[in-house]
Amino acid sequence: MNGSKKKEHVTETPDISYIRNVDTAHEARDVQVGGIVKFVVGLFVMTVAVFFFTWGMFRMLEARSQEPPRSPMALSGAERLPPEPRLQAAPGFAETLEKSATLTPAEPESPGATGSKEPKNPLWEIKALRKQWDDVLEHGPMDQNGKRYGMPIEIAKDEILKQGLPVRPQEAGSRKQ
Repeated sequence: MNGSKKKEHVTETPDISYIRNVDTAHEARDVQVGGIVKFVVGLFVMTVAVFFFTWGMFRMLEARSQEPPRSPMALSGAERLPPEPRLQAAPGFAETLEKSATLTPAEPESPGATGSKEPKNPLWEIKALRKQWDDVLEHGPMDQNGKRYGMPIEIAKDEILKQGLPVRPQEAGSRKQ
């Protein structure tokens, strides 16, 4: 082995600073930043122009379009409803609820409160039914003539407690200890 050459490690980059190539060098003309900026600005301006052109065309065509007349075969709002019985929040109470429910301006979700044939709030039935049940529990049930009979449940509980609860007598020999 020659002693003048140093052993270099395999991962080290060799020194090539002495190699010169006169034909190859960096040129400032390779990349022109001004040209790229002009292209990006032009592209942005054209994108905005095309957007406004398309928006104007859409508005013009929309103004010129006419709604086709409604087909005589089309169903009305009431005809589109499914056949009875419909799903209900309080099944079996719908007819009596609509007849007996009190409509107040504070309850816009009740049927007929707005005067239109809009569909009522799905929770309207259960709210009206709970209101009726609370009334019965507080003031007692009502007969067909509108008169209250019986007594409210809280008063009935107090009466039973005043009278004393009936107790069955226990036989002494019935249980073995």
